[in-house]
Amino acid sequence: MGIHPTACVDPAAEIDSEAEIGPYAVIDGPVRVGPGTRVLAHAVLTGRTILGRDNVVHSGAVLGDEPQDLSYRGRETGLRIGDRNVFREHCEVNRGSKREDTVIGDDNYVMSRAHVGHDCHLASRIVLATGAALGGHVEVADQVFVSANCLVHQYVRVGRLALLRGLSRTSRDVPPFSIMDFTHTVRGVNRIGLRRAGLGPEQVRAVERAFVRLFRVRRNLKVALAEVEAEPMTEEVRHLVDFIRSSRRGVCFGPRRSGAEEE
Repeated sequence: MGIHPTACVDPAAEIDSEAEIGPYAVIDGPVRVGPGTRVLAHAVLTGRTILGRDNVVHSGAVLGDEPQDLSYRGRETGLRIGDRNVFREHCEVNRGSKREDTVIGDDNYVMSRAHVGHDCHLASRIVLATGAALGGHVEVADQVFVSANCLVHQYVRVGRLALLRGLSRTSRDVPPFSIMDFTHTVRGVNRIGLRRAGLGPEQVRAVERAFVRLFRVRRNLKVALAEVEAEPMTEEVRHLVDFIRSSRRGVCFGPRRSGAEEE
């Protein structure tokens, strides 16, 4: 524990006595590092960045740097990070831009070279795989898995327990519980994720029935929603419907042909 003698630590920074700052790490500005957090060699923390307990920041990661936003004019914004997050090599999380802070919850795993843009809000237990990129103002709900080299457009919302397959991209909201690939196309239900989250067989089947109506083939979503709402809904199906109803960008859609036809 402690601060390595080669680390560069700003006098304005607040480092908990139980935190660890590794060799050649840079702490620049009024950064706050909580107990048990480890900042490894050559990592950079800058700006008004706050880290909670037991986070690990690996070599080359950059947290809290200025937003990659051409309209940014130096407004004092920040980055707030919860507890037990892991930031792997050379990932980057930018602080807020014009209005607010970038916010990271608890127990997230951000892999190497992943990018979290300004003003993003990430909930908890999220995985961003290597090379995943989130544009500014993206909202990611609990237990989402964003696979390698996925691209998420600014202002997109990603619903709870969604899974984005590798190399996919979206400029539309990603529905909860879904598997998405190619360009914002829903391929099915994230059954494994739902089971791991503790949902029972009946809960999973109810979600699957709703997905058949909403996303099995590309159709008028308002009509499909009305069909789902006309029948009794579980808590998960109601959450799915509410997410779609509240979308401003529109949600991902089903394939042009059914899965059976594609096979």
